[in-house]
Amino acid sequence: MTALTVTDRARFLRLALASDAVVTGVNGLVYLAAAGPASDLLGPDAGLLRAIGVFLLAYGVAVGLLASRQAISPAATKAVIALNAVWTLASVAAVVTGMTEFTTPGAVWAIGQALVVGVFAELQIMGLRRLR
Repeated sequence: MTALTVTDRARFLRLALASDAVVTGVNGLVYLAAAGPASDLLGPDAGLLRAIGVFLLAYGVAVGLLASRQAISPAATKAVIALNAVWTLASVAAVVTGMTEFTTPGAVWAIGQALVVGVFAELQIMGLRRLR
């Protein structure tokens, strides 16, 4: 049995963060580039989708930079996990409370997106534990 190096132990976390960054960044780009059609399909106002797109794009870049660091900061990773948890809960709350007027496909999309973000948070927690 060979011992894991620090790089080997960080590989899972790096992949979880990088995957989160790509999915988040692409989602942000779609909201920016196609806010009108996305609004028609999902329900929220195009302006809100553009604002979310800007946030998601910036967040995706930040998470991508974290994933690319030679030494991944546990504190920064915990912040990503916390923000992912907040996003997950806020997405579900937006659907359940009706605070955002979703179409049926929009509500399904928001819940599906919340599940994906929740899975990223769980994978990042697992990756952080492997660093110990």
